[in-house]
Amino acid sequence: MKSAQKRCRAVVQTGEIHMTHKFPHKKWILLGMSCVAAAILAFALRANAAAADEIAKLAAVMDWKQGTVVADIGAGDGNYAFAAADVVGTSGKVFATEIDKEKLAKLRDEITKRSLKNVQVVESGDAETNLAATCCDAIFLRRVYHHLTKPLEFDASILRSLKPGGKLAIIDFPPHPEYGRVKGVPKDREDHGIQQKILIDELGKAGFQVEKIVEDWPTTDYCILFVKK
Repeated sequence: MKSAQKRCRAVVQTGEIHMTHKFPHKKWILLGMSCVAAAILAFALRANAAAADEIAKLAAVMDWKQGTVVADIGAGDGNYAFAAADVVGTSGKVFATEIDKEKLAKLRDEITKRSLKNVQVVESGDAETNLAATCCDAIFLRRVYHHLTKPLEFDASILRSLKPGGKLAIIDFPPHPEYGRVKGVPKDREDHGIQQKILIDELGKAGFQVEKIVEDWPTTDYCILFVKK
């Protein structure tokens, strides 16, 4: 990958991109393809490393250990669920939930490719996690809560899915006007994101108690840790 990246940079820096007599057409195509592949691989490696780092921090905050049962609500591409699976080990379990059909299919394919036995995909709904009652020690939502269109119903479902004393972590960010308001969310939302007060009030009504607020989270996010009363 590094050699391909160096050659891509060298071509641009030396101006060889205009000297077609030095590189036949087919070689340019191959070089271009190698540059794209190198960029994609580099991005994937950075994303995986970022997920692993953030999950390590989350695991410490939520006190995960070998054998812990965790749910990643709105798992997306699965990077955070897969990183969580490494932490809880083969004696633990991770439920990776998604509502999007295409993402669900990709999650299942990736789990098969990686031969992961401790990760299970669950199709969620807009008002239900579709997780079994009291199945989880810990649940987290990363940049997902502000997308919930039925937060009160969904919060109640999260509560049912947690064991007594189970923990919930919400990782999210304050509203960003430049991103635009999310379609279908409650009227008290401001732009894209969610105020901590709204989040805390809603989950308090569902039966959660705030245990800790972590402000120094990666990027501009915050992390609020709740416990099932």
